[in-house]
Amino acid sequence: MEQITLQSPLDMHLHLRDGEILKIVSKYTAQSFSNALVMPNLNPPILNVDSALAYQTRILNVCGDRSFNPIMSLYLTEKLDRAELQKAKEKGIHFLKLYPKGATTGSENGVSEILNDKILEILEIAQELGLILSIHGESNGFVMEREVEFHTIFAELAQTFPRLKIIFEHLSDSRSIEIVEKYSNLYATLTLHHISLSLDDVIGGALNPHTFCKPILKTPKDRDALLQVALSAHKKFSFGSDSAPHLQVNKESSKGAAGIFSAPILLPALATLFDKHKRLENLEQFVSGNAQKIYGIKAIKKEVKLVKKQMIVPQNIEGIVPLYAGKTLDWSFV
Repeated sequence: MEQITLQSPLDMHLHLRDGEILKIVSKYTAQSFSNALVMPNLNPPILNVDSALAYQTRILNVCGDRSFNPIMSLYLTEKLDRAELQKAKEKGIHFLKLYPKGATTGSENGVSEILNDKILEILEIAQELGLILSIHGESNGFVMEREVEFHTIFAELAQTFPRLKIIFEHLSDSRSIEIVEKYSNLYATLTLHHISLSLDDVIGGALNPHTFCKPILKTPKDRDALLQVALSAHKKFSFGSDSAPHLQVNKESSKGAAGIFSAPILLPALATLFDKHKRLENLEQFVSGNAQKIYGIKAIKKEVKLVKKQMIVPQNIEGIVPLYAGKTLDWSFV
């Protein structure tokens, strides 16, 4: 039976939530990945170093896996100052996450005017300290054009801060590939859902709230272009799942919470996808090698073994509906 072993997979964009949901979902990432970049948009958000370290402790206490390290990030607001950023660096927190206000789940405390003097001052300090800026790159315009409308902001920041590594998070539009390739300090993450699904999977038949996310799934053309980038293990793109769990009741209610829960099936699903396109040899580079080079991360040593054996995705996991619920994958964990 065919098997593969992945060395130190990394998930560079992850939502673990907190409280009871954290207890449910954290183990799936801990068993599959050596490191994961955890997003700070909790309620209340992670605004300072002390709250980030306390959150990291809660994650480690729940997942109980010593071969997994959650990488913490700070929610970027105008209240950040040099002292807090210096403290972050000293404590090993190297990521700032910028949310445009109102753009996605937990962005109520985000930035209204990204190019204002205070934000630019913070980013100048971040560049000086060697921190990394991750951005949810969407405007508040028409939903299918929000990512492209944000290109001017990416271009301005990349040119203004040429020594600052900037991450175009969960890139979803094929028109965004070119801008990532244009600027040497601009990189991107790709999700499983954006390289394997399109808007048809949300509204093509009966409305499926469990594939509703932000940035929204785009056209088949966009999906296919992003898939080719992933399959080729393009050196400027790394894997970031944007696994974002919501209870089934909140996905199916009038709230219509945005977010796709993919953590339990990420590696088997990616192996299935890469194998289907005869590019399985590039999977490890996409989920491990690229991130280590881009972010300068020394990943925890961890081997994850997969076998070419069918895996049926559960319909529900403790009140949360996972991506591909009820479907069969060609690969599974050993």
